[in-house]
Amino acid sequence: MITNLIELTKLRIAFLVLTTTVIGFYLGQQGIQSPELLLYTLLGTLLCSAGSSVLNNVIEVETDAKMNRTKDRVLPTKKISLFTASFLGTLFIGFGLAILFEKVNTLTSILAFCTVVSYLALYTPLKKVSWINTSVGAIPGALPPLGGWTAATNSLDPGGWILFFILFFWQHPHFYSIAFIHKEDYARAGLKMLPVVKSGKMTALHIFIHALILIPISALPFFFTIEGAGSIYLVGSYLLSNIYMLCCLPFILEQNEKNAKLIFKTSLYYFILLFFIIVADVQFQ
Repeated sequence: MITNLIELTKLRIAFLVLTTTVIGFYLGQQGIQSPELLLYTLLGTLLCSAGSSVLNNVIEVETDAKMNRTKDRVLPTKKISLFTASFLGTLFIGFGLAILFEKVNTLTSILAFCTVVSYLALYTPLKKVSWINTSVGAIPGALPPLGGWTAATNSLDPGGWILFFILFFWQHPHFYSIAFIHKEDYARAGLKMLPVVKSGKMTALHIFIHALILIPISALPFFFTIEGAGSIYLVGSYLLSNIYMLCCLPFILEQNEKNAKLIFKTSLYYFILLFFIIVADVQFQ
């Protein structure tokens, strides 16, 4: 049962969400001045993320059943009932929002609510309508670091929005590479992902554009003099973003699964390394 719940709540995705939330909190508070506040922020965010993933699985149960990569998930195989999953997902989100509202601040709870709604009510159904779904889905995907910032500052400052845009542009190569790797599966399920409805060259173009834009965007925290984003951050983020872009080049030259997997693997390390660069910058200041 525990294994089924872990799969249902997509804890691997939650880990990325929590990592970016910590980055936002860390930069917003110029370190971790209030561990208790961070704990409540992470707990509320984790519950909202887990609940959203559960309800996403409920909404897409028929789609998942048609795809090789998802047909063995707990809902298509009926290891957990749709009623139980719907109840748990709603419960998690409710508790998560309540924790953020009561223990963190109203602004952060509103952002979390917007994340849940945009993910479930906009991105999820749009996957069957238009390839633009990836860009729409990048919005709730980019809100966690902004939520971490507002948890620390209780304000929507430029620094928080910069973190939002860094994650927004980072996501496109990441998810386009996944869509390319599994394009046959997506096509079978009737999902309008970019590699399904457009050519591989068009996918490569979008990957390149977003990876290229990420380079100057990732440097903005330094120029906005955000604490924790000094010279070490500037050099480190610039190098990381360029490496990310360079790892996209093989796919741009030749659209195949091997090159798409290179983008995917590189993207997974990007934010983890970025976080360590931020910590190192603070420690050496």
